[in-house]
Amino acid sequence: MDFLQPKVKGRPGSTPGSVDYRLARRRIIRAVEAGDVDAKDYRDAQRELLRVATSCSVEADEACPLCDADELRLVRFVFGPRLPKGGRCVTTERELQRLANRSGEHRCYVVEVCTACRWNHLQSTFLLQADQSA
Repeated sequence: MDFLQPKVKGRPGSTPGSVDYRLARRRIIRAVEAGDVDAKDYRDAQRELLRVATSCSVEADEACPLCDADELRLVRFVFGPRLPKGGRCVTTERELQRLANRSGEHRCYVVEVCTACRWNHLQSTFLLQADQSA
């Protein structure tokens, strides 16, 4: 049985070293829906993450799983050699590919953030790979 990869912008599905956190996300959402945990426990995005989500992100294809608002955003942070200690927020595919073509190993973290209710969850991580066609 094949494990289908999600169709998320900026995430190459077949990249070696990628980690998908959909199962953990699903577990949290089910626990909130069942009333086992309070949704407030997961609405804890820091101000800086909300700022980045507002100004340097892409729209998600779905609504927020907790508040159902259409304010769910995907923020991509890249960490690697010669980048700031806090990583670099990447907004375009072109910038993502430029970082992939740099020397050294770069890892991208995709975080979903709801700017309405402050839900946030690490969606996936993956290693950037240089464009082989260039």
